Amino acid sequence: MFPCLDEGSNPSGSTDGAEILIVSAQKLDTNLLLYLCNSFKTFMKGNVLIIDDEDKLRGLLAKIVSLEGFKVAEAANAKAGIKKLEQEEFNVVICDVKLPDANGIELTKKLKEVSPATEIIMLTAYGTIADGVKAIKNGAFDYITKGDDNDKILPLLYRAIDKSVLQQRLYRLEKKVNKQYGFDNIIGLSKQIIEAINLAKKVAATDATVLLLGETGTGKEVFAQAIHYASNRKDKNYVAVNCSALGKDILESELFGHKAGAFTGAMKDTKGLFEEADGGTIFLDEIGEMSPDLQAKLLRVLESHEFLKVGDSKPTRVDVRVIAATNRDLQKEADNGQFRSDLFYRLAVFQISLPSLRERPKDIELLARHFLGLFADKVNKPVPKISEEVLNKLKHYLWKGNIRELKNIMERMVILSDNTELTIDDLPFEIKNSTDTVTSSFNLEDIEKQHIQRVLAFAKGNKTEAAKLLGIGLTTLYRKLEEYKL
Repeated sequence: MFPCLDEGSNPSGSTDGAEILIVSAQKLDTNLLLYLCNSFKTFMKGNVLIIDDEDKLRGLLAKIVSLEGFKVAEAANAKAGIKKLEQEEFNVVICDVKLPDANGIELTKKLKEVSPATEIIMLTAYGTIADGVKAIKNGAFDYITKGDDNDKILPLLYRAIDKSVLQQRLYRLEKKVNKQYGFDNIIGLSKQIIEAINLAKKVAATDATVLLLGETGTGKEVFAQAIHYASNRKDKNYVAVNCSALGKDILESELFGHKAGAFTGAMKDTKGLFEEADGGTIFLDEIGEMSPDLQAKLLRVLESHEFLKVGDSKPTRVDVRVIAATNRDLQKEADNGQFRSDLFYRLAVFQISLPSLRERPKDIELLARHFLGLFADKVNKPVPKISEEVLNKLKHYLWKGNIRELKNIMERMVILSDNTELTIDDLPFEIKNSTDTVTSSFNLEDIEKQHIQRVLAFAKGNKTEAAKLLGIGLTTLYRKLEEYKL
C-alpha cells in the first residue's frame, strides 16, 4: 500500500486525459517516486514491439527500451509479431532480420500492410549494404547491426517515434476525411445508386474529366468529393464553384484570376480557382449556366491546360482535373446551339447519371435514419424512433428537392420534436397533406388507391364531389373505399 498522498488541484487541468496529482516529495520513498516517474514517462511515450527469436537479446533490448519510458511488447517470431500488431497500435517495431518463420526484410512489407503508420527498425548480426537498401525500399525506417545497438538504438528509436506519431496523426486525419467525403459517405442500397457508385470508383483512379448529371439535390457534389478523395490527387486541393451564383465578369476573375489594374479595384495580382486547384480537382457545378465566352476559355483549359488571367497576355499553365455537374440536358442544348458542342463532348468524356430520390424509394428509410442520427447528435438529443406512418409518408412523397429536401425535413423534425418517436404530427404540412405522391408499386390496385386518395383530398373529403371528379358513381366510390380500407 502506498503512503498517503497530499492531493492538490492541477491549475492547468488534465494533459491528454491524464489526471495529475500534486504530491509532497518528502512523503514518498525512492521506489515510489521512481514508480510514479516511470509511469508518467510510459504514459507520455509510445508503444514499441520487439520481434526477435533470441530470448536473452530480446529481453535485454526490451529492458533498455522500457527503462527509457516506452511501453514494450515482445514476440519470438513473425507470426506472433503480426498478431500483436493486428491487435494493438505500435509506434515502432524493432525486428530481427533472421527469424525462424520469416525473413525480416521481406516481413517489412507485411508489417507495413498491417499498420502503415508504424515505423520499422531492422536489426541484424551481419549487415550488408544490399540488405540495407532492400529493407529501406520495403518500408523500413532504418537498418542497423546488433553490435551498434547500445550506441544507436535509442536515438534512432526517438526519431522513429517522432515520425510514427506524425504518420498516425495523418492517417487518422485521412480516415476522417475519407469517412466524411469518401464513397462510404454515400448512403444507399438501390440498384441505381450502386451502379453510379461503381462507375465513380472506376473513373476516380484516372484523370478523366467527369460530367455528373441529375436533378437538383441528388448529391452531385458528394460524388465529386468522393471521386477526388479516391484519386491520386487526394493530397492536393479540391475546389468547388457554383457557376450560376456569379455574374460573367466576376466568375471569369474567380476562375482564372486577374492582373493588377485589369479593372477598377484590381489592386494586385490575384490567383484564380484554377490555380488554387493546381495538382488537384476543380468542381464546376451548374456548368450549363456558364456564358459562351467563359465556355470558350474553359475549353482551352481542358485542351491545353493553359488560360489567360483577366488583363494578362502571358498564359498560365495548370494541371487540374475537372468534374462538372448540371441538372440540364446539355446534350439537347448542345444540339440546339445553346451550349458549345465542342465543350460538351470534352466535358462528357465520362458521364454519370445520378438517380432522383423517387427512383430509389428503398433508400429513403436509410437516408432518413442517417440524417436523424446526424442531427440528433448535433443538437444533443437522443435519437427518436420513426413511426411506420411517418415512414410510409416519406416513402411515397415525390421529393422534388431530392436528398437535399429530405435532409432539411429531417433536421427540422429533430429540432421541433420533443417526443421519443416521430409521429405524423411532426411532419411538415406539405408532406402530411400532400396529394402529389409516388408509389414504388406498379400494381394497378395500388395506383388506383393512391389516385382515389388524391382526389378525395382535393375534394376536401366530399365523396359526392370526388365521385364526379373520378367519373364513377357514388356507390362505386363507397365500395372502393371499403375495399381499400380508406
